[in-house]
Amino acid sequence: MTIFETASVALATFFATIGPLDAAAIFAVLTASSTTHSRRSIALRGTLIAAAILLFFALVGQSALTGFGISMAALRTGGGILILLIGVEMVCVRSSGSTSTTKEEEQEAATKQDIAAFPIATPLIAGPGAISAAILLMANTDGDLVLKAVVLASLLAILVLTLVSMLLASQIQRAIGVTGMHVISRIFGVLLVALGVQFIFDGILQSGLVGT
Repeated sequence: MTIFETASVALATFFATIGPLDAAAIFAVLTASSTTHSRRSIALRGTLIAAAILLFFALVGQSALTGFGISMAALRTGGGILILLIGVEMVCVRSSGSTSTTKEEEQEAATKQDIAAFPIATPLIAGPGAISAAILLMANTDGDLVLKAVVLASLLAILVLTLVSMLLASQIQRAIGVTGMHVISRIFGVLLVALGVQFIFDGILQSGLVGT
């Protein structure tokens, strides 16, 4: 893949799996009674913690999986299936907790005084979908350091966008409304479905189960 292709795929994938707009909407609900200063602090700390989690898995996730005997073919196929399912959920505007918090997690968060680490950092920002995407996209660079840097830069760009979205949550909701957020979610969901299928195809071909 070229640098442009890698950046395009990474930005679209991280936007879909992290979900800056979804994060902003949930963040607004969870911090409705907080002061402006408190919301800024929670948003910043939550984003930094999520960045640390995602960067950790992006950098060492593939090595860890290899240590457990998981091949690249299995990683591409399994990751593709997960991304495919997330894409389907986005198209149908449903949530199972792969890219956002569940109702149970939101209820638990309501009793916590500091929600930066949970549920803001994880699973809201660094959820299973985003973690899988980080590992899979880094593995897909085939060791090219420039492409790895592009993936990491794309991840950081979406995290910055997520932070800004949370800080401007109320303004964004008023500007595009719920319908607008759902339309954007569906568009990126379609892209994610296609990307997931491509990863599955790549994994199956790499496994040698079928001929090229």
